Amino acid sequence: MMKVSSLLAASLVLAVAAPAGEFDLSGLPAYQPQQPVSGVIRNYGFGFGGLFKVWEAGFQKYHPGVTFDDRFPTSDAAFPALVTGVTDLAPDGGEPAITELLSFYEVNGYHETEVVVASGTYDVEGRSPGIVVYVHPDNPLTKLTLQQLDGIFGAERNGALRGFKWDLKAARGRETDIRTWGQLGLTGEWADQPIQTYGHAPSGTTRFFQLRVLHNSDKWNPNYRGYVETGSKMIDDDDQAEQRGGVQHMLRDELMKNKYGIAWTIVPQAAKVPGLKPLALATEEGGPYVAPSKANFQNRTYPLVRNLYFYLNRKPGTPVEPRLKEFLRYILSREGQEAIVANGSYLPLPTDTAAAQRTRLD
Repeated sequence: MMKVSSLLAASLVLAVAAPAGEFDLSGLPAYQPQQPVSGVIRNYGFGFGGLFKVWEAGFQKYHPGVTFDDRFPTSDAAFPALVTGVTDLAPDGGEPAITELLSFYEVNGYHETEVVVASGTYDVEGRSPGIVVYVHPDNPLTKLTLQQLDGIFGAERNGALRGFKWDLKAARGRETDIRTWGQLGLTGEWADQPIQTYGHAPSGTTRFFQLRVLHNSDKWNPNYRGYVETGSKMIDDDDQAEQRGGVQHMLRDELMKNKYGIAWTIVPQAAKVPGLKPLALATEEGGPYVAPSKANFQNRTYPLVRNLYFYLNRKPGTPVEPRLKEFLRYILSREGQEAIVANGSYLPLPTDTAAAQRTRLD
């Protein structure tokens, strides 16, 4: 039986303020070329809202012999381009689907290499925003663990996908489902009330929630209701006027009128619906519980921050091609991360995260 402690008890909730200058990048190393490089770097996928071109211009100051052949239609084109060999780097704003993982492995016989180059945004529309969990303002709940989110939004399962392999260790029983507010420590009128769950319909954001919270399972709470982003291309042609299938309708006309509901979504959608109550989250029981904020997204103490990736084809046991390695080292340097801040669309990586990603290039 999953242990569920009362969330009404006092415990630490982090609310970190941004450092002076908003983000302190002084701990990141300045870029120093390891070797001169030249030639063409092919990029196919997502242009990161113009950020990619800024990186390229900065890199060419150190390596004027490098040119770039860019195709930036969408993140959805990144993995297919990598699989078919028409790109050197596949910039992508999300995690690959199982069909993408399988196709790469079946073509090459090994797995792709991924490098995280930035964090998704806190509140910028269309820039891989992280996920925030909201409840009705009358709800006394203030915090949850990811395990409890799994119990609320997920369902019993006999396993889940880890990459494209079926992981039996991800199994969990029905006894770990959380279906009433009393199971989270709420009392009185709340105790026996069923938890009504809301969130996004299938999308890259949903795939991230499944990966991070549901252990990549597709088993949902039977009462889960999914919506698409209001104003997006996913709104049906017949629903353009009212957008009843949109997240903002769900938040405004369902969650705000149903105090026994809980929803996960992104800040750019929730910000248009006043009165919602965000919850602090912890990766494990006992905390720390971290409140959603721009600072906590950037320092990555908040558990549901998204990543921006470069995927590349690197055969095991072989080095990263020198011009690709130098370009990625530049992006993960102080200059490359300062460009993210100047661009304003995404969030730079903390020093330790950038260092861990640089080791993936060795």
